[in-house]
Amino acid sequence: MNPLAGLSPMPGYGSEQRRVPKVDWLLVIATVFLISIGMMSLYSEGYTHDNGANFKKQLLNTAIGLLPFSVFAFTPPIIWRRAVNFIYGLNIVTLLAVFVVGAHKKGAERWIQAGPIQFQPSEMAKILTVLTLAAFYANRQHLMQKPSTFWLGLLHISVPFALILSQPHLGAAMVILVSWIAISLVAGVPAKNFAFFGVALVLVVGVLGFSGKLLHGYQVERLLGMTSHESKGKSYQTDQAEIAFAVGGVTGVGFLHGERKAGHFVPEQHDDFIFTVMGEEGGLIGCTLVLAAYGFFFYRLWLVMLQATDPYYKMIVAGLFAALSFHTFVNIAMVLHILPVVGLWLPFISYGGTAMWMCMSSVALALNIRKRERPLLF
Repeated sequence: MNPLAGLSPMPGYGSEQRRVPKVDWLLVIATVFLISIGMMSLYSEGYTHDNGANFKKQLLNTAIGLLPFSVFAFTPPIIWRRAVNFIYGLNIVTLLAVFVVGAHKKGAERWIQAGPIQFQPSEMAKILTVLTLAAFYANRQHLMQKPSTFWLGLLHISVPFALILSQPHLGAAMVILVSWIAISLVAGVPAKNFAFFGVALVLVVGVLGFSGKLLHGYQVERLLGMTSHESKGKSYQTDQAEIAFAVGGVTGVGFLHGERKAGHFVPEQHDDFIFTVMGEEGGLIGCTLVLAAYGFFFYRLWLVMLQATDPYYKMIVAGLFAALSFHTFVNIAMVLHILPVVGLWLPFISYGGTAMWMCMSSVALALNIRKRERPLLF
C-alpha cells in the first residue's frame, strides 16, 4: 500500500511531466559514429589491394539496410507480438532452407545466394528469436514463477539453436543462448532455475566433449592454438593480430599507413579481425576511442531497456543488448587472443551485409520502443 496515495502533490512538484524524446538522437549519433569507423577501416583495409571492393560493397549493404531499418523503426512493436507464430515459423523455415539451397563456404553452410546478395539466416535469427521469445514470456507474465515457463522458454529457442549449431555456426548459436538468458532474467524467471540448467549443460558438454561430437576439427585447432604452446601455426591469425597491435603502439602509424595491413598478414582482416586495422593505424588511443563509442552506445541502449514500462518492450531491448554486447566482447577478446576464435563479427564495423542489417534493425527497434514510451511523472 502506498502511504502517499490520495495526497495532492505539492505546488511545483508532481504536476510536471518529463516526456521521453521521440527520437534518441544520442543513440543515433553513436550508431552513425560506429558505422563511420567501420567504413574508414574497410576503406583502409582495401586501399592497397582490391581497390576498395569491400568498402564499396559495405556502402551498398548499409544503403540496403535502410529498408529493414525503416520496417523495424516504424512498425508498431505490438504487430510483432501478434504475428509471433508466423515469425517463429519464418525463422525456422529460413534456417532449414540453408541445408537445401544454401551456399557451401569456408567449411559451413550458412548463406543463401539471392542474385548478387548473400543472405545469412542465422544473423536475422538472432533478432527474430528475440521477438518471439519476448512475446512468449509476455503472454505468460502470470506464470513466470513456474518451472514449466523456464523449460518452455528453453524449448522455444532450442530449435533455432540446434539448426544454427548444425550449420555449423557455434558463435551464432551462443548468441541465441545468451539472449535467452538475458530475456529470461528480465522477464522475471527465477535465477535458481539457471543453476539446474547450468549443471545439465556442463554434463552434456562433458559427454559430447569426451565423445568428440561437440567440436569440429577446425574448432579444436583454434582451441589448441589458444591453449597450447606446442601447437605452432594453429594460432597464426591471432599471432599476426598481436603483431599488428604491437606495431600500432600508443598513437598508431596513421590512417592508410598500416604496413601489416598492406602486407595482408592478418587473414580475414575485413571481417572478424577488422579491429586490428584500428590497432595498427590508430594505436591504443584510437582503440580506446572506439571502445568508448561502444560504451556510450550500450549505455544508451541500456537506458532504453531501463526506462521501458511495457514488459514486452523491456525484454526485446534486453535481448538486443545481450546479443550486440556479446558480439562486441567476444570479437575484441578473440582478436586480442584472450578467447579462442569463434567467428563473431564486430557490430557496425566488420564487413557483412546480413550482419549490418541485423545491427541496423536492432537500433531501429530500440528507437521505435523509445519513442512509444509513456510520459514519466515526477
